[in-house]
Order: sequence, then structure tokens, then C-alpha cells
Amino acid sequence: MIKIGILGDIGSGKSYVAQNFGYPVFNADDEVAKLYQQNKNIFNKLRKKLPKYIFSFPIEKKEISNSILANKNNLRKIVKIVHAEIRKKLNNFLRKNRNKKIVILDIPLLLENKINQKKDILVFVHSKKSFISKNLKKRKNFNLKLYKKFKAIQLPLRYKKKKSDFIIKNNFTKKSVNDGIKNILKEIR
Repeated sequence: MIKIGILGDIGSGKSYVAQNFGYPVFNADDEVAKLYQQNKNIFNKLRKKLPKYIFSFPIEKKEISNSILANKNNLRKIVKIVHAEIRKKLNNFLRKNRNKKIVILDIPLLLENKINQKKDILVFVHSKKSFISKNLKKRKNFNLKLYKKFKAIQLPLRYKKKKSDFIIKNNFTKKSVNDGIKNILKEIR
């Protein structure tokens, strides 16, 4: 099985690129959202660590956001609790798809949390800052302060780009993404 990890800036279109490969995708953001909605154990752990902010189950995104905005250390606490469960979900995904030729890993903190392995293929999604900014502003409930907190825990983009085996230029057209994917798949097959 070939694992392709998708890297890039927040709002660069990583999830869009991942979906367009045409192979099974593990989307960590979707899995985290499910945990907040369905996992009472995660709620109890977060409630214990962040009693001033986490009140309701299913966990409301606003509670998570408020805790992160109140104190930068809260983001690390959340990541530590949620990360272990996401790793389990990733292992289940890999087991379930072990017979697939290729799987795509859409995990925002892939390198930061040392989830990738040496033989994994890393693809960096490169987008112009103006495109990213426009894309982020379209997001429901976009919060610049929250965005900056998430950026602060990520490795520099130039490091991620340097570590990548391939770069896809995403100008937010289907053609630019599909051409990049086609070239990558041709080279790794």
C-alpha cells in the first residue's frame, strides 16, 4: 500500500486535492468533528482538562474555539487528548484499506505529530496567499485569531515544501489540481 500524505497551508485546498485522487481518504478534521459529536469519553477528558470551557455533549465547536482563544496552552491540551483517538481511527482506516493500492492521508498535523513514515509520499499543496485568503473568508465562522493559533503550532511551510516529494499548484480550478494529481500518479505507479 502506498500512503500519500497531503501537506500545505490552512485553506490551501488540501482536502479538495485529497478527495480528487480517487482513492480512500483519511480526513482527520472530519474524524475530529465526529469525535466531538459522538465520543462521550473524549468529552469527559476535555471537560476534566478544560472545565471552564467544555460544558455540553455533543461538544459545540464554539466551546472548543473559546477555550483555544482564551489560552494558547488549551490547544495543546485538546490536541493531546484528541490525537490518541485519531491515531486509533487512522490505524483502523489503514487496516480496513490494507488491500488498496493507494490511500490518502489528509491530516493537518501530519509532520508535526510524526504520523508519516519515511516511505510515505508527501504532496505539498501550493496556493497563492490571495487565493488562500479568499478561500478562508468563504468559510462559515472563520476566525482570524483562531487561525493564527493553529498556524503557531504548525511547522513552517518552507520546511513542509522541502520535505515533500511532489508539489501541486492549486489555483482553485479543477484543471490545476487534476493535472497535478495525474502527473503524481503517473510517476508513482
